[in-house]
Amino acid sequence: MNDLAWIDGAITGARPQAVAALLRYFRDLGTAEEAFQEAALRALKTWPRNGPPRDAAAWLILVGRNAALDGVRKMSRQVELPPDDVISDLDDAEDPLVERLDGAHYRDDVLRLLFICCHPDLPATQQIALALRIVSGLTVPQIAKAFLIGEDAAEQRITRAKARIARADVPFEAPGPVERAERLGVVMAMVYLIFNEGYSAGAAERNALCDEAIRFARLLLRLFPGEPEIMGMAALMLLQHGRLPARFDGQGELVLLDEQDRALWDGKLTAEGLALLEKAMRHNQPGAYQVQAAIAATHARAARAEDTDWAGIDALYAALERMQPSPVVTLNRAVATAKVKGPEAGLEMISPLENRLSGYFYYFGVRGGLLRQLGRAAEARVAFDRAIALAGTPAEAAHIRRHLDALAKEGI
Repeated sequence: MNDLAWIDGAITGARPQAVAALLRYFRDLGTAEEAFQEAALRALKTWPRNGPPRDAAAWLILVGRNAALDGVRKMSRQVELPPDDVISDLDDAEDPLVERLDGAHYRDDVLRLLFICCHPDLPATQQIALALRIVSGLTVPQIAKAFLIGEDAAEQRITRAKARIARADVPFEAPGPVERAERLGVVMAMVYLIFNEGYSAGAAERNALCDEAIRFARLLLRLFPGEPEIMGMAALMLLQHGRLPARFDGQGELVLLDEQDRALWDGKLTAEGLALLEKAMRHNQPGAYQVQAAIAATHARAARAEDTDWAGIDALYAALERMQPSPVVTLNRAVATAKVKGPEAGLEMISPLENRLSGYFYYFGVRGGLLRQLGRAAEARVAFDRAIALAGTPAEAAHIRRHLDALAKEGI
């Protein structure tokens, strides 16, 4: 086989399962990661010659485990690991391991790995960096680029996270039902935070974070195939990510949803998201992620912006307010309310939020837009000036400048 792309795909796909199993075996994140890296290097040497193994994860686990044990043996001056031409044919040794991986170990191993990355002692930035490094296999330079920080800073986040986990003496036993229920929400929040880090930035180098978050969601779906909230979270990310081709123009400026060319939306991602949402809703167990996915689906089903069911979106946001009260949810609902009842109703809804959202870019962007619709241009300029000062990306700043330029052309 001359095309080696399949090797990268096989190693990447098997990584969570392999690292998780090695972690259970060695009970140390660093050792598990090094063992996997050694196995991946051996795969790059032997798979092109011998073809893919029957089960990539089982092969990587077995070779990684033996490689790590060989390190211990060498330090003890014991027998070395067999050469590559021997370990490259592991069918007999691999068979029983494959059978075990088909059972409960797989789910428990990967859950344990995700729970460790989301340990409550770790701040969110360290949780994300550790998950991207250990579970996804992103390199330190890739993580640094995604978060717009230096490589040393990214390395420090990962190192500190590993050190905190070691100090916390995290148990490596299979998580019980109560722990699964309690911490699954934390894992989901971490996954969606990764997605938002990429989605809100819009820069090409950070879109990889959206892809990784969706991969995490699909992994969780394999572990919990009947959990409607995971389906809802995955559907939400797929529907949002499907808009990516239309979210920015040729100059990299942000294009609002109403102005996007919907023909550019990714039909495959949209269809997958809609199907997942429908499957989740059949369980009749509504949750916050499902409601947000339903809002995204309402946009996706509208062939044109003017066909959007804003009354339905307003009702969905009202339901989300009851489930998950937050000023940001109310701000988003105000946009829908303004579409249904007019800008005055939207402005009335967001006015009490100013103190709590005084440092939030989108609050002042929405306020400025509503004031402009009402013809209160001077007040709109003040709001837009505040928004541009709070812009977190060049695309956000450029979007607000367009509003200010429009006000200038109107003679204000």
